[in-house]
Amino acid sequence: MAIEQAPFGSTGHHSSRVIFGAVALAGASPAESEATLALVLEHGINHIDTAASYGDSEDQLRPWLAEHRDRFFLATKTGERTAVEARESIHRSLERMGVGAVDLIQLHNLVHPGEWEQALGPGGALEAAIEARDEGLVRFIGVTGHGLTVAYEHLRALERFPFDSVLAPCNPTLLRDPVYGPDFAELVRVCGERGVAVQTIKAITRGPWGAVEPTAGTWYEPLTAHEDIDLAVSFVLGHPGVFLNTVGDRTLLPAVFDAAERFTGPPDGNEIERLVERARMTPLFVS
Repeated sequence: MAIEQAPFGSTGHHSSRVIFGAVALAGASPAESEATLALVLEHGINHIDTAASYGDSEDQLRPWLAEHRDRFFLATKTGERTAVEARESIHRSLERMGVGAVDLIQLHNLVHPGEWEQALGPGGALEAAIEARDEGLVRFIGVTGHGLTVAYEHLRALERFPFDSVLAPCNPTLLRDPVYGPDFAELVRVCGERGVAVQTIKAITRGPWGAVEPTAGTWYEPLTAHEDIDLAVSFVLGHPGVFLNTVGDRTLLPAVFDAAERFTGPPDGNEIERLVERARMTPLFVS
């Protein structure tokens, strides 16, 4: 079975509902990078998401995009908050990837109130993104974020500017939060009405590493059992039209892709309750 595709908001592109998070390429050897990107092709992924701050991810993509650029909706991000710095960041990303344009530029992790006002205000990063769109360097503009306030902040951002996409965390423990859960549901509803694409991250998060010695290339402890990953992936994809951005650990990508290919519908609520209990899942972010 192939991974389902869906309209990526109002962009006109039908993206695979699993988007390759190219942070997984950061620090990879040439052989590891080649094997990972071959896996992406094998599973029919047609959308790549990276960022200026993902180590050498953009550099890793360069030789591959030289051959396969036309097969992918290509997205990157800038974490800069001023127009001057964001403009430099966008041009640097294009140069690193060896492309003339990207499909989507995203304002990265825009959550902190002071940074939010700066980036979206006069002389802010949004001005550089709009300028790049006008110049044909990017086609669409999005916003991303982490933490329990991000869904609310994205709703505010959509009132300030008609972003083409948003990105926010989604997993069973996060949506249990009495504030974040309703905010996320409202974000999905509003985006559905306005034709804004909704991307999600942290799908297979078990919880913070805490005192545990990290054993995976993620800043959180991920689920690793295949049955657990199957349920976690199905939980996210069970939200109609929502996209799942993949995990940053290359070794877990096959399990995520396989789970997405087998997805047939949202899991039963009791199955998710058992998953949370069995895997001892805990919230990644706390109030």
